[in-house]
This record gives sequence, C-alpha cells and structure tokens, in this order.
Amino acid sequence: MTEPLTDLSRFSINQMTVKQLTLPELVSACVDLGVPGVGLWREPVQQYGVEAAAKLVRDAGLTVTTLCRGGFLTAIDPVERAEALGDNHAAIDEAATLGTDTLVLVCGGLPAGSKDLHGARERIADALAVLAPYAAERGVRLAIEALHPMYASDRCVVSTLGQALDLAERFPAEQVGVTVDTYHIWWDDQAAAQIARAGAAGRIHSFQLADWTTPLPEGVLNGRGQIGDGAIDMREWRGYVEAAGYTGPIEVELFNDGLWARDGKEVLAETAERFVRYA
Repeated sequence: MTEPLTDLSRFSINQMTVKQLTLPELVSACVDLGVPGVGLWREPVQQYGVEAAAKLVRDAGLTVTTLCRGGFLTAIDPVERAEALGDNHAAIDEAATLGTDTLVLVCGGLPAGSKDLHGARERIADALAVLAPYAAERGVRLAIEALHPMYASDRCVVSTLGQALDLAERFPAEQVGVTVDTYHIWWDDQAAAQIARAGAAGRIHSFQLADWTTPLPEGVLNGRGQIGDGAIDMREWRGYVEAAGYTGPIEVELFNDGLWARDGKEVLAETAERFVRYA
C-alpha cells in the first residue's frame, strides 16, 4: 500500500487551477502556504513578461515544475505547420527562460475535414523530429500528454499512454517522454503497465492530478474535479508512478468553472489540503 503524504514537499499547483489569481498573487499565496512548486501557462506568463515572470518566481524560491503547453502539431497545411513549429520553438525558449526542464505537449486534434488519426499521429512524430533536438539544446524535455479519448477529434489524437510512448520512444528519453495525468488515463486498464513501461525507460517527465466527476459540463473541457470529489483513487496512481521510479513533483491541474468562481487563495489552500489527504 502506498503510504500517505505528510507534507507539501512534492506539491505543485498548476497555474490553471487558480487562473483567477494574477501571477504575483499566485506566487505570494504559494509562499504564504509553503507550496514549493508551480506549473505555469504560456498565455498569462507572456502577458506578465517571460523574463519578469522568471525573476518573480525565482526570487520567491519557487520551482517551475512544467510549462503548459506546446503541441498542436497535426496540421496538414504547410503554412499552418510552419506556424506551429515556430510557436513550439518559442515555447521551448520560454521554458528555458523560466527554468523548467519540462514542456508539456497537447499534440492536437484532427484537422478540419480529416478523419485520418494515423496520419495525424505521424505528423506529430515528424514535428518532434524537428523540436526534440532543439529542446535538448535548451535543456528542456518534451512531455507528451495523452488526453481522454473524448478529446481526440479536436484537441489530442494521442489518447492513451501507450500511444504517447510509441511516439516518445522514437527519440532519446532525455528529449521526449510523457505526462501522466490521472484525469485522462484512469479509465484505461492498460495504463498501469504503460506507466511501468515509461518508468523503465526514464520517460515519466511529469505527473498531474485531477479527479473525474460527473455529470460533465457542456463542452467537457472544464470538467476536471477537485481531488477527492470524484471517482479516481489518487494514492493508487501515485503508487504506480512511484513503483516506476518517479519521485518528482506532483502537480494538480484543474479546469473547473466552479473553482474559478471562488476566491483563488481559498482554492489554493483547499487544493493543498486535499493533496495531503488524498494523494
């Protein structure tokens, strides 16, 4: 049995969980609560200024555990593909500036009018062949995140950890690995074996928690439940990644309209308490 956590030493709060907080407010709240890590998102960081954000977080003594997100690499049109590669090069540079070694990739859905899942996945591999060496030069790893199959058409044609690893294993482990996110894989009876596979190869680059609650909201994107509120045994999944050798940060990433409508500092404190209780 996986032993309960006793403190926040491995806890990281993903910025999206409390997106109602400005970056300075988030940093201040983390310091006040003793939260050691943050997972940042590109858009609010760009708005604040990448260099300024890096200094703010660094001066507060916080660790940037991941940057979200790169990806969306499935376009067919040559101009769109070039734009996507350029944006991902920029994301890699931003991750390096922020001092994180992990850029999370949401790989992209089917292009308009296409039904070719296999072709879309191959275009992801083609893009990784360009991006992975550049990321390595900048000290950044690419972490492919498998998303629940309900997102396959519009957000991510990589739906299982097995599919993510099939892509990642074309490249050195220090260049491309995976993100293990409970929300997206908890339903998959092959996921535990795939976590072991990823761990054996040194490819678990990040571990994220979110719970599965129903009914899902309209549009389904913002249905990620507060940990402890849904169907997922968080401690069981932590046991899987730890058995596979992962000892790094554990990031809580929630997209939830109800949480966003509340006071952000209150949500952060609640999430930290739930982390210790359930993870």
